[in-house]
Amino acid sequence: MVISISSSAFRDGDGIPDKYTCQGLDVSPPLAMESKPPAWTRSLVLIVDDPDAPGEVFTHWVLFNIPPDNFELPDAVPAEERLSSGALQGKNDFGNIGYGGPCPPPGRSHRYQFTIYALDCTLDLKAGASKKQVVDAMQRHILSQGQLVGSYQR
Repeated sequence: MVISISSSAFRDGDGIPDKYTCQGLDVSPPLAMESKPPAWTRSLVLIVDDPDAPGEVFTHWVLFNIPPDNFELPDAVPAEERLSSGALQGKNDFGNIGYGGPCPPPGRSHRYQFTIYALDCTLDLKAGASKKQVVDAMQRHILSQGQLVGSYQR
């Protein structure tokens, strides 16, 4: 089962507006799930990364233990360890909690993958966890996933 995720700010495969990048306000875009996760889903994880970054994949956002009912993230999610929903934010590769927008070196366009995972558990991790810690903890617990891809070029 694939989860469908979308944004009202850009369509899958399209460019990410400057507002959501280091060239703009550097705030997270609005996101919503268009399909329901499996009925036995206990939590969701959202990871945003850039597979085209020089060297290795660069992580822009780690959000976990998201309640699975009615997943919707507004524009400009605050950079707080714990959101009002109870979801926790990890550290991105900029070294900060929360979202860090696209900021590739000048030149070619980069892809930004907004990947959502439905899990059969909540993760026993603290806010500030790294992408690696989250990915390691969710192994063997992924029920389904989906992805939205945007691009950005400076």
